[in-house]
Amino acid sequence: MKKLLFLSFLTFGLIYSSAQENFDVSTLRIGAYTINMKKKDIEKVSKTQVVSFTAKDENYKNVAVKYLGETIDMIIAQSSDNQGMYDGGYEITSLSTKSKKFATKSGMKVGSTRAQLLETYKNYPNFCISFLWNEKTHKQSTSDSIFLLTDIDAGTFLSFQMLNDVVTIVSVYKSQGD
Repeated sequence: MKKLLFLSFLTFGLIYSSAQENFDVSTLRIGAYTINMKKKDIEKVSKTQVVSFTAKDENYKNVAVKYLGETIDMIIAQSSDNQGMYDGGYEITSLSTKSKKFATKSGMKVGSTRAQLLETYKNYPNFCISFLWNEKTHKQSTSDSIFLLTDIDAGTFLSFQMLNDVVTIVSVYKSQGD
């Protein structure tokens, strides 16, 4: 009887742990999608072919995918081999979401405030805050800003785009030149 009970708990635990939702955000990921994730792994997570490139001059595409009922926008670029030649695949170079479900380990997400970001990341070695450019007025915006964390080791950025000091978009993307 004890063995049956143990096996039941073990089975339940394995089923529950494999079904856990992953709403993690870091300088490398949003949910199960990671920067530099290759075609095979992208299709495994999405359970479908996400994109196909049809023209030689087509280097990247913007794609929206559903993940656990939430939308993640990604930029997928053609991947290359060690000699820099297109290898027939693709990889993720940028991820972003407007969903409030995705959060960093410290709890920062869409809906967090500028004050919360400053308090949370005040000891982070590489962060900056900038106001965005307003294309309509051709001036620096007074309401749109970005809080940017730089992960030098990974060659990525984690950004929190804000409107009136409240996060509206969380993004992860590769540093230019990587």
